[in-house]
Amino acid sequence: MTKTLRIGFMGTPDFARIALEAIAQSGHEIVCVYSQPPRPKGRGHKTIPSPVHSFAADHNIAVFTPINFKDQADIDAFKAHNLDIAIVAAYGLILPQSILDAPKYGCVNIHGSLLPRWRGAAPIQRAIWAGDEESGICLMQMEAGLDTGPVIASQSCPITPQTTANDLHDTLASMGAQMTAELLETLADTGTMPQATPQDDAQSTYAKMLHKNHGQINWQHTAGEIDRQVRALNPWPGTWATIKDDRIKIIAAAPAAENAAAPQNLEIGTILDKQGHILCGNDTILHLKQVQPAGKKAMDFTAALNGGYLAVGDRLS
Repeated sequence: MTKTLRIGFMGTPDFARIALEAIAQSGHEIVCVYSQPPRPKGRGHKTIPSPVHSFAADHNIAVFTPINFKDQADIDAFKAHNLDIAIVAAYGLILPQSILDAPKYGCVNIHGSLLPRWRGAAPIQRAIWAGDEESGICLMQMEAGLDTGPVIASQSCPITPQTTANDLHDTLASMGAQMTAELLETLADTGTMPQATPQDDAQSTYAKMLHKNHGQINWQHTAGEIDRQVRALNPWPGTWATIKDDRIKIIAAAPAAENAAAPQNLEIGTILDKQGHILCGNDTILHLKQVQPAGKKAMDFTAALNGGYLAVGDRLS
């Protein structure tokens, strides 16, 4: 490493914390960290700093938590850091051009998809839900548009029929951290940013933000579609159905074997047998593996059956 870079970091959740930790181990100077303000969480509504905020505070790095960058004082404070580069990962704020232009080498975003596919807030979940066979990380030179900037580096990873959002999150977070460390090493050694490749806007898709109501299962969908929904929304917001006016969470499921026969003249959503097979749209069958009845811990289907929370012949809606 021929030069020590002055780095700013902007991020909020654990996905970003993993990258921040890698940068902290790189030997460069982290001048400042920007994160979302601490907010009440949990049943006690205790105000808790974000994972990025907590890591920075534990390592004596100055933390800034502006609500937005509409105040000129916040913009001036950012410019005063005299940064070489800012690394941005799941920060949660739109950055104005004045912030993007402030560091010598601009702002680089760690994005959890293979751009231009899945621009937006929930690329990890949307890739699984849509049935994509791969995902990845792109390091993107940020510009004013939503995830429209040119791509500096990219790396892919497979999405298997068992991959959950939690699995893919951890894989991509680690990948993004490593790629960022490599980018900073290159920048320090050469004094120039690698050449970036413009995105093809015509190929872009948008990863809409997730809400709790996205977790309700529609049993008219096929078993494959529901399986992807369950994996995509694990752990948040989770998937659920109702039975006898009670909500039950669907924690894990999988399409039944291809040779499973769909019974005739049964309503969609009916539990078919003690193995946890349930009739879905287009005469497909989903195998319920793990559920969580209201007010109870997660359990396998057999335990839910033995506990009387579900029964063969019940219909989920």
